[in-house]
Order: sequence, then structure tokens, then C-alpha cells
Amino acid sequence: MSDLGTRPIAAADVPADRRRGGELRVLLGPRTVGSTSGFLGVATLAPGERIAEHYHPYSEEFLYVARGAITVDLDDQPTAVSTGEALFVPVNVRHRLRNTGSEPAEVVFHLGPLAPRPELGHVDTELVEQRGGS
Repeated sequence: MSDLGTRPIAAADVPADRRRGGELRVLLGPRTVGSTSGFLGVATLAPGERIAEHYHPYSEEFLYVARGAITVDLDDQPTAVSTGEALFVPVNVRHRLRNTGSEPAEVVFHLGPLAPRPELGHVDTELVEQRGGS
């Protein structure tokens, strides 16, 4: 058996993706462990930060708030999710994650099944607001 999918992956060892807001890290996925059914990662959001609205045409998304509190807008309907709570996002439901609290939030996410090609798995529906300036 190969050790490709049998070793722990630390969040600190995965570069953050900031293209859609917050810090997204895919820990277990096709590129990191060769998974074929989905992927798992962690999103970190500072107070006031958000992940821009998007939807997944092929995947369900499972969210678990490990730290802090967020608001998830599901087709424009806000849903508060606190530490220790989970939320299901069905296929094709537009959603954005917002840290509406005063502390950093950490959200574990899992998506599955995988889209036929990576570029088909995520559809952006709004522009990302960039923090900082230049």
C-alpha cells in the first residue's frame, strides 16, 4: 500500500488560497492524497471577512464550525452557525460564509462527489472584496 493517503496532513503545511476571501486550505484531496470521492479542508476567517458567494454544480458541501461563529447565506437566507455546529449545503445552492463575530472563525469543509474536472466544481457568483490596499 502506498503512503500517499495514509499520512497526516497539517494545515500549516498547505499554502492558503485567498482568491475567494479568507484562507482556504484543502488538506485531503486529489492533489494531496489522491482522493477520488471528494475533498476536505479548513477555512479561516478573520472578523468581518467572508468567502464570496458561489455554488457547486456537482458537489454537496458539509460545514463544521470548529472555532468562532459564522453566518452562511444560503440562496440569500442567512443562517447562523456557531462552534460545534454543522451545516449541509446542497448541490447548486448559492452560499457565502461570513465571520460576523468578534473572533477568528475556523470552519472544516468537505465536498463530494468531485466534479468531472476541477474547473467545473466551483462557480463564482460575486466578486471577491480584497482587503488591504494598493
